[in-house]
Order: sequence, then C-alpha cells, then structure tokens
Amino acid sequence: MAALLTTGEHPFHVLQRLSDWLAEGQSCALVIITATEGGAVRAPGALLAVSDSMSFGYISGGCIDADVVLQARDSMQVSKPRSLRYGAGSPFVDLPLPCGGAIEVTICPAPDRTLIQELTDTLANRRRVSVSLSSDGKLARFRDRPDAPRFDYQPPIRLRIAGRGADALALATISQAAGYETRLQLLDEDDIHQAAELGLSDIQKLTTVNALPDLTDDPWTAFILLFHDRDLETPLLAQAVSGPAFYIGAVGSRRTHANRCEALREAGLSESQIARIHGPIGLVPSLRDASSIALSTLAEIIDTAKQIPTRDDARTAFILLAAGASSRFESGDKLLAVLDGQPVLHHTARLLESHAPGQAIAVVSPGDAARTDILEQAGWTVIVNPDASEGQAHSIAAALRALEPDDDIDQIVFLLGDMPLVPSSHIAEMLRQACHPSVRAIMTACDEIRTPPALFKRDMFQALSGLTGDRGAKSVFNNMKTGAMTLRVPMTACLDIDCVADLERARETEHA
Repeated sequence: MAALLTTGEHPFHVLQRLSDWLAEGQSCALVIITATEGGAVRAPGALLAVSDSMSFGYISGGCIDADVVLQARDSMQVSKPRSLRYGAGSPFVDLPLPCGGAIEVTICPAPDRTLIQELTDTLANRRRVSVSLSSDGKLARFRDRPDAPRFDYQPPIRLRIAGRGADALALATISQAAGYETRLQLLDEDDIHQAAELGLSDIQKLTTVNALPDLTDDPWTAFILLFHDRDLETPLLAQAVSGPAFYIGAVGSRRTHANRCEALREAGLSESQIARIHGPIGLVPSLRDASSIALSTLAEIIDTAKQIPTRDDARTAFILLAAGASSRFESGDKLLAVLDGQPVLHHTARLLESHAPGQAIAVVSPGDAARTDILEQAGWTVIVNPDASEGQAHSIAAALRALEPDDDIDQIVFLLGDMPLVPSSHIAEMLRQACHPSVRAIMTACDEIRTPPALFKRDMFQALSGLTGDRGAKSVFNNMKTGAMTLRVPMTACLDIDCVADLERARETEHA
C-alpha cells in the first residue's frame, strides 16, 4: 500500500503515532493548541506528539514548532506540564509570529498510555471522541471531566470511489497521497491490476446489481461515482443516499445529471435524496483530463467536509423505546420476529452503526433478556423500566432520568423498536435540520401521520418528562406553538410492526 501523508495533520494520525511510541516504552509528551488569536495556521485542538528523538504533527507554519519541541522535552525531563503563549503578548519576544496573532499551547508530559490507545481505537473505529484538558495539564475523556475545556475530534475523511478508467484511478491516487483512506470499487480487471500497481490496495470488484458490496459509509465518507453505466449507477446511487455519507457525487454533464436524476425518480427515490447528489462534480466546471477532474472533485469534497457538524452527534442522545408488550402481535414477541434473517429489533438497533451519538439508551421491560442481548451487542446502554406496563410515558421518563447527569446532551432522537425500515439517511437529515436555531422539535411525517423518529431540543425535555400514561412525544409536539417541523418519508420507511400482516408487508418491502 502506498504511504499516506505523514505530516500529522489529522489528530488521529498524531494519536496513532503517540500510541506506538508509548507502547514501545518511549518517554513522550503531547502538545495541544488551546487557543489562537488572529491568522493562526492551525486551529485549537491541533496536536503535536514529541518523543526523546522524534516529533510528529505541527502547530504552526514552522515559526515556533522547533521551540515547542524543545519545551516539550524539557517538560518531559521534569514531568511537569507547561502552558505557553507565542506571538502577541508572549514573553518569547525573539519568536514573533509573522501573522501578528498568537498561539497558546499546553504540554502534557507522560500522557496516559491506556487513554491514548482508547482515543486511537475509537477514531480508528470511525467514531468521534471528545477530550478535556485540566488546568494541571491532564488529558481525559470529556465524559470523565466535563468541567474542563473540551476538544472534539472526528475520524479522517474517507473516499469510496466507484468507477472505471483514468478518472477513478487519478482520484484514488491523489486521495491516498493526501492522506485520506481510499476505497476503490472497479468494474474492469485492467483497472484493478493498474490500481494495484499504483499502490492502491482497498479494491472491490463491481459485478452485478444483485451483488453490490455492502454499504459501509459513515458520516465522514464521501462517495464518488465515476462511470456511465445506467444499470449499475442507479442502484449504487440509491444505496449511497440511503446511508449517511456527507458527500455523494457523480461524474457527467448537466444533461447527463438531469437524465440520471430522472432515472432515480423512476426508481422511487425522493427529491430530498436526489438533491444530495452533486452533479456535475468538482469546483471547476467542464474539465477534460483525469488529474484535473480529480483535483477539482477532491477540492469540492474538502469544501463540503467543512459543513460536517463536529459536535451535533456528540450532543445528541438516541433513545430507543423497546419495552412494548406485543399485545397485538399474533405470534410471540414482535421485536424478535425474523425480518431478512434477523430479529426486527436488530434492524432498528443497527442505526448506531451509521451515527455516533453522545449516548444511546434503550428501554426494555423487566425480564426482556433476548431484547437486551440484541441491544447490548449493537452498542446500546440498556435500562429496565419496571413500570413499562403503565404506558410509554414511563419509558420516556426513565430514559430522561438516565440522561440527567449528562449536561452536554442538547437534543434527543426517539426511535421505536418496532420500526425496522427507518433509513439512516433520514436520521442524518433530521440532525442536519436540527442545526437551525429556530428548530426545537422534528417529527417524521408519512402522508398525514406524525410518527417517530422524532427529535427534541433540550428546552422540551421538561415537557417530555411530564407525560403520563400512554401519551408519547407526539402529544408534546402537537402542543408546540413555534419551532416544530416535520420531515416526510415514504410510508414504507415508517412502517411499524404491530401484527403479523405488518411483518409480511415489511418482508415484501425488503424483498423489493
């Protein structure tokens, strides 16, 4: 595999290198930018790892990095943290910053090896992390020290490129050279062979519509379609918009893209899904050579990546209500009934694979061992509601009580365990719409029916806690005067399983 960029731009790569050094028993320090003023090169949170003989990462354009490394090694010698200021207002008058601004850094000597490995593993598993830095230079997970300054890190951008020929190979080569994880999905054997010669190793063979590779996109993935093959491009794009990728683009002229959009409409995609697809791709229009198209496309991806919310998921709690009694289901427990080879509840629980909420709480009834096992395997924190038989309001209240110690949660997404066909893209769109300050609550709309998934901001928590009996979040939503909005989805997406006939309809939808 070709070497990735090694300048240490992304915190994940710095933490990864630091973790390796600590595992080898080296004496190390971690430097973190805590504040900037003016035109600083790096942002607060940027990292620099330092050992006795090496450093990895950078915190400026070269103006002060050498001195910071020396200060870090002195800090390592005496095992004391240091807070330093460079530029305007700094005692280091011989180290001015040409931009006229200032940079403040904290040096953390002997960072905890277990913590650094945990942070590295979390980012490697494509999940956000938040850390806090105390006044004495100690780094911790933010959940363990919520009163200290916070820094948020998200996984590196990943490109998934489906295509053929020079365009796909050029974009993959430039992407990997820039340090981005790059996955190629190619049609032709010659392209696969050439990609291997170029040092690209994450390669999948595209064959038929019925054998598409499994969707593994996450909120930090960009999907790019770089070929014209209507039989494959429609299902590939339909698959991509069903996931949480932050960027979806397809090569071609305006006319080609218009025809493509019409084919997607005929395939049943909604206008909001089609609107997510960039086309023509790239910041520079009408380019004709592969390397220029690749650079233009990558520039557009980077520009779009700036819009990824850095903390929305981290400030969101997912609450999955799975304590229902299945009283209307004619054949056992509806949440354990099999749909596409897995229990119904498994499909809902898997929404965590595409999102990284600050908390994920599932509510079950006493004795629901099978439901609990499914949820815990999917990564949910399960709480038992002893009053589940008294109505849904009691489960909502139990979940809100579990959230009370976490002041960082600003909003909740409610999910129902018996709604297995909700697409992750709908949750992603809900989170995007919630970024607007005027929005206080969002409910899903199927025709004229309002239903979960539903999102509520913190100022609605008290009203939710005051629900009684079998009243759910919809009753709070219906009483709102301002800040309420709905997001429409097809009826199939909000199908809930109450009886065996509903399960059969879900099976028909999955088969279709």
